[in-house]
Amino acid sequence: MFFLHDMERIISLHPSFLGPNVTNYLTDKLLNDVEGTNTGHYYIVCVLDTYDISDGRVVPGSGHAEYTMHFRAVVWKPFRGEALDGIVDQVLDSGFFVKIGPLDTFVPTQMIPSDVKYDGNATPPQFTDNQDQVIEKGTHVRVKLKGIRGEVNKMYALATIKEDFLGSVFATSQCFID
Repeated sequence: MFFLHDMERIISLHPSFLGPNVTNYLTDKLLNDVEGTNTGHYYIVCVLDTYDISDGRVVPGSGHAEYTMHFRAVVWKPFRGEALDGIVDQVLDSGFFVKIGPLDTFVPTQMIPSDVKYDGNATPPQFTDNQDQVIEKGTHVRVKLKGIRGEVNKMYALATIKEDFLGSVFATSQCFID
């Protein structure tokens, strides 16, 4: 789920950047340092704006200046029970990995419907029910998160496709419109 989050960050600038454009340097450094990072609890999608930049404080011994910046950012935090769409990254006999943006998700065989079986002889390896559902590398799937674990700069999840309306979904280029 996406949220608007107020955040704070201390930015250190080399003395050569101090001058009339210091605000532009601070904003550029903030965007480069923060956007697209993963805190382990949420993923920072984009910085919307900065609303408070403190006066610079000289760091003794180095000459660098430290600024405290308050900013608003759009963050994405996955929740247990949330249904998400992703792309299959790897298929193993024990399950398959799905990439949902920055979130690495594993769907074990215990959380795959019993009529969908692993076929290691197929090229590429896949899970299939020998009808219309085929899950192989590159397949678009809809999964429901069962558990999430966060580490420093990384998030992992466990998911299921054993419920209604979950499993492989058609990409927009594959949909048939009457």
